[in-house]
Amino acid sequence: MAYMDKKLLGVIRARFLLLTMACLAPALVLAWHLAGTLDPLAITLVVVAGLASHVAANALNEYEDFRSGLDFTTQRSPFSGGSGTLVAHPEFAPVALYLGLTCLMITLSIGWYFVQKLGAVLIAPGLLGLVLVMAYTRWINLFPLLCLLAPGIGLGVLMINLAVLVLSGEPSLEALVLSVPVALLVSNLLLINQLPDIEADRRVGRRHIAVAWGVVWAVRIYTVLALCVYLSILGIWLAGVLPAGVMLGWLTAPLAFWVCRDLLRWDGANHHSLVPVMGRSVVVTLLTPLLLAAGLLINT
Repeated sequence: MAYMDKKLLGVIRARFLLLTMACLAPALVLAWHLAGTLDPLAITLVVVAGLASHVAANALNEYEDFRSGLDFTTQRSPFSGGSGTLVAHPEFAPVALYLGLTCLMITLSIGWYFVQKLGAVLIAPGLLGLVLVMAYTRWINLFPLLCLLAPGIGLGVLMINLAVLVLSGEPSLEALVLSVPVALLVSNLLLINQLPDIEADRRVGRRHIAVAWGVVWAVRIYTVLALCVYLSILGIWLAGVLPAGVMLGWLTAPLAFWVCRDLLRWDGANHHSLVPVMGRSVVVTLLTPLLLAAGLLINT
C-alpha cells in the first residue's frame, strides 16, 4: 500500500497542490467579505474541484511527458523535470491517465452542480478551464505567449473568479482585480520552472517562451511580470477596489527582487545554481496570495 501511495503522490505531484490552496485562500476570504456568510458545502465543493482540476493537470502532464519521452531526458530538480515516477514504473502510466481523467470528471460534476444552482454563466469559464487542463501539455506548449499565460489564467483568473462567483452568488470586480496578481505569480512560477528543461523540451517540439525566445528574454519577461505583480496590488489599493490590507502582499517584494536579481545574473548553463532561486520563487508564489488573503481578512 505504501508503495502504491508513493507512486500516486509522485504522479499527482502532491506538494505542488499547495499552489491551489494558496490561490483559493484570497478567493474564500473575498467571497466571505462580499456575501457575509458562506455555505460549508459550497466551500468544500470549491476546494475539491480546485484540487481535482490541479491533480488532473498534473497527472495528465506526467502521462504526456512519459509518452513523449521527455521524462527520460530531463534533469530533475525539486521544482522541474517531472517526478520521474513513470520512468521508474512505466506500468503505472495507464493509472496516471485514468487518474487524470477521473479527476476531470469530478471537476466537471461539481461544475455541473453549480450550473444547476447559478445558471449558464458558469459554462463558458468552466469549459475554458477544461480546455486548459486537457490541452496544456500537448498543444498549448506549442505557442509561447499562450503557454506563458495559460497557468495564470487557469489557477489565477478562472479559479478565483469562479470560486467567488459560486460562493457569493454573483460576479464581482473585486474578484477580477484580485485575480490579476495571483495570475501573474502563477505564470511566472511556471516560466522559471521551465528554464532547466529548455534543451529537453526543444527535442520534443515544445515552444514555450524559454525555448522560442531564449533564456535572456525569458528572464526579462519574468522580471517584468514580477514587477507587475506588485504594481497591480498597489493599483488595486489606490483605485479603492480593495482595502489597504491587500498591501500586505508587498511583504514578499524583497524576496521577489532577490529572485529577479539572481535570475538576471544566471549564466544560463549551471542548472544546479538555479535550484535555490526556483525555491525562493515558490515561496513568493505561495506566500503572496496568503498575505493578500490575510489583508482582506483584516479589513473584513
